[in-house]
Amino acid sequence: MADSYGPTFITVTDEDGREIVLEFVDALEYNGQQYQAFFPAETEGENEDDPDNGLVILKVIHEDGEDLLSTLDSDEELDAVYDLFMESLFDEDGES
Repeated sequence: MADSYGPTFITVTDEDGREIVLEFVDALEYNGQQYQAFFPAETEGENEDDPDNGLVILKVIHEDGEDLLSTLDSDEELDAVYDLFMESLFDEDGES
């Protein structure tokens, strides 16, 4: 049986100008700020053990009526939000 909904992908450009395709995983709110988590889409020939292929967390910035994605401001912010996503993704009860 085929799923009626498939994964959601976005393409972002990193600081070196490379385009990266990301697969949406989850979204959450922390301290009044919206965050989204992604995994890099699998690409043939890429090293699966590369640490850059892990969870990517971006925050949603509202600017001029548009939602933009931005990197996080600090390691402390990243650590706190990462922990929340891990709790959400691996919640044994299935509750978010």
